[in-house]
Amino acid sequence: MSRFVWLGLLATIIVFIACFYPWVTIPSKNIIISGVDSGETAFGKPGYLNFILGGMYAIFLIIQKDWARKVAMFAAGFNIAWSVRNFLIISTCHAGICPERQPALYVVLIASVVMFLALMFVKTKVRQEDSGE
Repeated sequence: MSRFVWLGLLATIIVFIACFYPWVTIPSKNIIISGVDSGETAFGKPGYLNFILGGMYAIFLIIQKDWARKVAMFAAGFNIAWSVRNFLIISTCHAGICPERQPALYVVLIASVVMFLALMFVKTKVRQEDSGE
């Protein structure tokens, strides 16, 4: 396996770990929101989709087939979109209450981008077909 595969797997593990750390805190209500626990808010558990997409990405990244790279690219791209969604929705002000962003929220976003970029540099074997002439 190339070093970019290892980089992608490391970024996936970092996303998994960062989901357990606090993403935002709301000091006025004494609430801490992470990827797996949103306290008394209606945000749910947004880190669980990161777990599913990261697992999909890791499995298909290890398989050295062209179709597997495409599925891994879908998972990584959707993971970036989900991370941006979490960053924008969870960390914005609602009804005059502004949460404080924590470093783990940035780590999830950056590691998701690294997952996608690592996949872009992984080399795949392209099979050439005969033209039959």
